[in-house]
Amino acid sequence: MTTTMPYREARAVLLAAAEPVGTEKLALSACAGRVLAQRLTAACDVPPFDRSAFDGYVLREEDTRGASREHPVTLRILEEIPASCVPRCALDPGEASKILTGAPIPTGGDAVVPYERTDFTEHEVTLYAPLRQGENIVRKGEDVRLGAVLAEPGQRIDAGLMGSLAAQNVAEPLVFRRPRIGILSTGSELTEPGQPLLPGRIHDTNRYSLLALLARLGAEPVLFDSVPDRLDEIEAAMDRALSSCDALITTGGVSVGDYDLTPAAQKAIGAEILFRGVDLKPGMACCYARRDGKLLCGLSGSPASSLTNLYVVALPALRRLCGLRECETKEFPVTLTEDFGKKSPMNRLLRGFSDLRDGTVRLILSSGQGNVKLSGLVGCDLAAMIPAGSGPVKAGTVLQGFFLAP
Repeated sequence: MTTTMPYREARAVLLAAAEPVGTEKLALSACAGRVLAQRLTAACDVPPFDRSAFDGYVLREEDTRGASREHPVTLRILEEIPASCVPRCALDPGEASKILTGAPIPTGGDAVVPYERTDFTEHEVTLYAPLRQGENIVRKGEDVRLGAVLAEPGQRIDAGLMGSLAAQNVAEPLVFRRPRIGILSTGSELTEPGQPLLPGRIHDTNRYSLLALLARLGAEPVLFDSVPDRLDEIEAAMDRALSSCDALITTGGVSVGDYDLTPAAQKAIGAEILFRGVDLKPGMACCYARRDGKLLCGLSGSPASSLTNLYVVALPALRRLCGLRECETKEFPVTLTEDFGKKSPMNRLLRGFSDLRDGTVRLILSSGQGNVKLSGLVGCDLAAMIPAGSGPVKAGTVLQGFFLAP
């Protein structure tokens, strides 16, 4: 354990200590946004047969060769083929069938002409231009070939993957279980929202900020009642939370004052301290631990500090708990749009809003960058890191940044 661990090292330590919490099978209708826990290999071609891309007429391409306004081609109509129906007639020279979008192509047919490019009666269709072989036909397996790997474990089930699971007749995919992550605030000064404030008290904001972040991540946040700055009560609350949760996030009590009791409580319930403090502002104060394979994330009671630390240090590990394959935070160059006048003796995270108008990722700073300025995070979607030892930075400076998305 070190006093202030480099934040990248701390992030790696925490990520190495995290594992997905288990799997379950769910009805496909309940799987949107969940994380796939199985490899999806195509068990069938999609589509499973050659089909028409338009409402029109299916015919033999060779019958249309040389067709023009001056020399139209007229073909005899054999039948109508709606979607879901199997063709009854094969096509011979000089013949066509009326066909609807998605209907199977009959034997002998190798091109489809849309209605609007023809003149037709109940019994005949006339064309004025040649077709190419395969024109307006969606071939068997054009979307997906039998045996193709469509998805790997750890992928979020988005609209495309949901549809692909359905196309492969997977009615109950195997998904990673949503980790139950407890949220516990410590501090004798805390009052629940909805209750009047007594002198010297503040409303508990951290639990609700963390609830929103964890819900977006895809975890199952579990709120516990806040506890005062008493070691025995903090120990008991941590123990209760870990008995029903896969991980626990606490806020408050991680600095070095007389009432900063979180590290002592973690030790008292048998947790192993992984590290305490990181080289990050805001968010330096923290204490991360593990008990029985479950992570305990001890964050600052300062609202912006707790969220900043979670985004920078803990989020990759939380993604792994959810089963996500890509856990690491993706960093990229970010250009400041304005001066930042303070020195940065340690790594400093700036928060703000993205500007992508000309293809360059620019950071518009929010009005609040301090440890306690929770309102400065409202609507923020982008952050950038000023390296430790930097002086004031000018507009146009390029930093490494990342999107504030779980």
